[in-house]
Amino acid sequence: MNITVLGAGAWGTALALVLSQNRHRVTLWGHDAGRLAEAASARENSRYLPGVTLPVELIFEADLAAAVKGADGVVVSVPSSAFREITEKLGEFRGFTVSTTKGIEEKSGLTMCQVLAETAPHAQVAALSGPSLAAEVARGVPTAVVAASLDRTVARVVQDLFHRPAFRVYTTTDLVGVELGGALKNVVAIAAGACDGLGFGDNTKAALITRGLAEIRRIGVACGAKPETFSGLSGIGDLTVTCFSKLSRNRGFGERLGKGEALDTVLASVRTAVEGHPTARSAHQLAQKLGVEAPITAEVHAALYEAKSPRRAVAEILTRETKSEE
Repeated sequence: MNITVLGAGAWGTALALVLSQNRHRVTLWGHDAGRLAEAASARENSRYLPGVTLPVELIFEADLAAAVKGADGVVVSVPSSAFREITEKLGEFRGFTVSTTKGIEEKSGLTMCQVLAETAPHAQVAALSGPSLAAEVARGVPTAVVAASLDRTVARVVQDLFHRPAFRVYTTTDLVGVELGGALKNVVAIAAGACDGLGFGDNTKAALITRGLAEIRRIGVACGAKPETFSGLSGIGDLTVTCFSKLSRNRGFGERLGKGEALDTVLASVRTAVEGHPTARSAHQLAQKLGVEAPITAEVHAALYEAKSPRRAVAEILTRETKSEE
């Protein structure tokens, strides 16, 4: 197939590599023509995936219209903040479109595939999510993810597109559950990182992850998701790796805040999107709209947007009134 990947960051580049390894004709689009030219010449995305050799067959294209022309499918791997602006260029596209962005649009509260339903109304929409650190995927470390679409046939097309021995793909029709699991886990991962920065132990993080999963499930089910989805790859799988891995941007972001770095300083120094930052606000607004109890989300929101100290925010999570786990 002819596949275009929109977004030349770590994740978009890693997925372009997987698709190339599966013998598809792949075009990688990025907004920075200079960096694309460097990557094309060096056959390496040195900014995001240093040391990973990119195949000579991979095509680099800085013009979005040219990149999409003739494509059977488009994979969108851009930050949630730019998602609508970029995908509005797909208004006439009639192939399948796969979102790999894990976020919630801030103003609308929509998931990325819900945005695609508006911006690419003729496309067949799917999401790809799960515990999948870009650096590990690019190095061929065994990984499992899930392809989700309301149309089971589209989910299977995406499965066939990406599946290979080191990149196992499952399918589901619970699109909203998969998307919310991938987005909301980033908020919990910021809290987990703050626990690391504050010097708490693995007991603390295990408790946080467990209660975080319950919170994610509550929000997801209120949005129409299946509760069992959150016990799968896009739920507990993605949540675990994002909260524990040293490669996790959201966990690392939270750790720096927990160690006392100023929010503005941390934000100014990161090179790639920390999706949990805008998602904390979107998720907090969504939970309030739904009337769903989401204390971890509320405290992360307070730390990021209400100048609450991470130590106090974590302390208030840990000292909430006793209650039944049932």
